[in-house]
Amino acid sequence: MANKKVGAYICSGCSIAGAVDVEQLAALGAEAGCLVRKSPAFCLEDSRLIRDDVAEGAVEAVVVAACSPRVNTDVFRIPGATVERVNLREQVAWSHPAGHPETQELALDYLRMGIMRAQRVARPQPYTQANTRAVLVIGGGIAGISAALNAARCGFRVVVVEKQEELGGWANRLYRQFPKRFPYRGLPPITVVEQVRELRALPNVAIHCGSSVESIEGEPGRFKVTLRTAQGTVEDTVGAIIAATGWQPVATEKYERYGLGVYPNVTTSVALEEMAKRGVVARPSDGGPARRVLFLLCDGRGDDAHLPYGGNVSSLVALKQALYVRELNPEALAYLFYGDIQTPGQYEYFYHAVQADPGVLLSQGQVERISETHDHSLAVELSGTTLGPGTALEVDLVVLASGMAPNTATSDGALALRYLQGQELPVTKFGFADSNFICFPYETRRTGIYSAGAARQAMDLAAAARDGRAAALKAMQSIEKSSAGQAVHPRVGDMSYPGFFMQKCTSCGRCTQECPFGALELNEKRNPVLNPNRCRRCGICMGACPVQIISFADYSVDILSAMIKSVEIPEADGEKPRILALACENDAYPALDMAGINRLEYPASIRVLPVRCIGSVNSVLVTDAVSRGFDGVALLGCKSGEDYQCHFIHGSELLEKRMANMRETLGRLMLEPERVQVVEVAIADYAQLPSVLNKLADAINEVGPNPMKGF
Repeated sequence: MANKKVGAYICSGCSIAGAVDVEQLAALGAEAGCLVRKSPAFCLEDSRLIRDDVAEGAVEAVVVAACSPRVNTDVFRIPGATVERVNLREQVAWSHPAGHPETQELALDYLRMGIMRAQRVARPQPYTQANTRAVLVIGGGIAGISAALNAARCGFRVVVVEKQEELGGWANRLYRQFPKRFPYRGLPPITVVEQVRELRALPNVAIHCGSSVESIEGEPGRFKVTLRTAQGTVEDTVGAIIAATGWQPVATEKYERYGLGVYPNVTTSVALEEMAKRGVVARPSDGGPARRVLFLLCDGRGDDAHLPYGGNVSSLVALKQALYVRELNPEALAYLFYGDIQTPGQYEYFYHAVQADPGVLLSQGQVERISETHDHSLAVELSGTTLGPGTALEVDLVVLASGMAPNTATSDGALALRYLQGQELPVTKFGFADSNFICFPYETRRTGIYSAGAARQAMDLAAAARDGRAAALKAMQSIEKSSAGQAVHPRVGDMSYPGFFMQKCTSCGRCTQECPFGALELNEKRNPVLNPNRCRRCGICMGACPVQIISFADYSVDILSAMIKSVEIPEADGEKPRILALACENDAYPALDMAGINRLEYPASIRVLPVRCIGSVNSVLVTDAVSRGFDGVALLGCKSGEDYQCHFIHGSELLEKRMANMRETLGRLMLEPERVQVVEVAIADYAQLPSVLNKLADAINEVGPNPMKGF
């Protein structure tokens, strides 16, 4: 490492030269043995100086001391060299007083850390394998058909598995669909038959109806799948998987309070759809015509207990079916009562079209009681309506909005994963197979497996078709990325993956349990075995390992520890405290950048070290920091809790579990536990973050200087 040729490229633009002494930074680089160059704008024409030095063999590791690593990424992607970015702009010049000695020391420390990292990182050697350009689509409804069509048109081989005897899913059972184009009037026919015909005509599509998935194992690029078909067991290898397993109605007993299952003329939107397809809306009790039909969205008080999520689908279905009633019997009346009707986007035009029908009445309202009359008609008592207090109606038929429960369990024909962490796809708190993070739709917590349609969230046919197309794009991207040995979200393009020094492995299994994506399995010796293409390079396994045997070529406990130890700690100087901030690169680090962009100042005593995920922080790093003499350590991670948005699912939660061990270590070192603080930071918290950091620094300063300084 000492012989590694490192180049330090120090920028003086964007207010950097006005805030710090660039010549002193250059001298530090030369003292460290670097080739040093200066420029007012390395991001412009002088970027060729860096490329020329690398091309000529003068430099193999580049340190760019300029702007944030989150900007100008294409400019500073230098072929043939590793590149380390030192953030002198957002987190020094723009967030600390110009010309102040502490600002200068901050810049010098960041440069030391950057050079130290450049000396120690290695260029990742990507894991590559012969991948299969094939996509397995589980589910033959609209979302699955759309996904299969789009993947097949792009040249990928497609395998479709459908548990029913024919393709089409719920679309086969529908009478009409919502209007999809302006002026959003009228109800267009279902076109699933044409789409199925088109799919069956494609030569690179294999369709298995009346079939199910028996097992899935492997990783993106080479999933081994076993299917149970009418002809027997079929084995195949695919590169990615789309789970478009659809939905099923919520159990009818959930709606007994509305008379479902009690009174024959209380039915569901699913049953009404089947009636309309037969060409009549009738009373189930006697088959007579239903001239007064009342629709309930079932979104009032007490309903959240059995379906704690809502959506716009039930609103649109009720509006559509109100028009069924009017179309099939122009003399009939339709009443629609709701707590909150939702018609997003241009579906508002559809809402207005239904409102304009004189035979449809829409109102907010809560059902207080439903009872049956002598002829099986229904007496409905409502409150909170626009018709006045104590509203009562006698109707022929009551239609309840069917809740859409996702099919995500293996028993419902979804996945049977042979993964250490379980057979099922992890689901959200509402049971949907969706990403934990709002910015990554279609991504499940199993790399290379994507969800689409009503298995991902409640949606209509048009949305399901779009969902299928989008999931197909994700699946194809996964195959292409894994073929190149690259990660998918959020570290897209990352070619590193963890290595294991097995001689020291204690077979504790923590890494396999804490990996958010099921990338690690156990062999017969209970040692971890990596499936590289499942890995998303978060480093959580590195943070979990109690004996530090896990590392990446460009990210390891050793590299981070060396960077921590490179910081200059003023000995026995209570006036110059030093605080290490290990900051999540996904939320906390960008928030610090945004604070700088807005010229918000925070303490110059804080040294920020970005980490891939706060869950990747191994407790030994905290020990190293306090042993080195840092007065305190701040762990800046994503917000945890029920609605957490950690890019890697539960990094902050894992850190909180590890904090007990960290505090125990501090106790053994005779140091106060207050020296280590956890701060939850959302990217939108940038405006408040300086105040939070000031309070944190005050709290650590109040404890006093670290007695281990100088040792």
